[in-house]
Amino acid sequence: MATEAALALIEQWLDELLATQPEYFKVSVRIKPINNIKVFLDGDSGISIEKCVQVNRRLYKLIEENALYPEGDFSLEVSSPGIDEPLKLHRQYLKNKGRVVEIIFTDGTRKEGKLVEVSERDILLEESSGKGKKLVTQQVVIPFDTIKTTTVQIQF
Repeated sequence: MATEAALALIEQWLDELLATQPEYFKVSVRIKPINNIKVFLDGDSGISIEKCVQVNRRLYKLIEENALYPEGDFSLEVSSPGIDEPLKLHRQYLKNKGRVVEIIFTDGTRKEGKLVEVSERDILLEESSGKGKKLVTQQVVIPFDTIKTTTVQIQF
């Protein structure tokens, strides 16, 4: 079966599995040339390892039962996107409100700040510069169509 057809079927099954659990959502599905299927899921309040294992088992069974790979030569990984993975979906932006993010714009420039608000068309980023009495905080509206990637920054 062609990779595109397999991908479409896997995404359909995944949507059906998640339909009864609206707090979880599919971020992406990829199939590597060696039939390594990578599924990234997330949840509005995060996703547990147990939930990923549960989805993995059910999806694996569907792939086997439907003989998607008759020789059984595939592997399946279900996980949440790593913290280093850029945000892809609007729901991920909403989930990460209040966190510090780095934005790389389509022109290659960067901005870092706190994700304050998220609307359908843009985000509101609060950025600070200077220190002590010279600390200046400003809020900037950033349209989604100017964003190349947004990555959550770990704060220590």
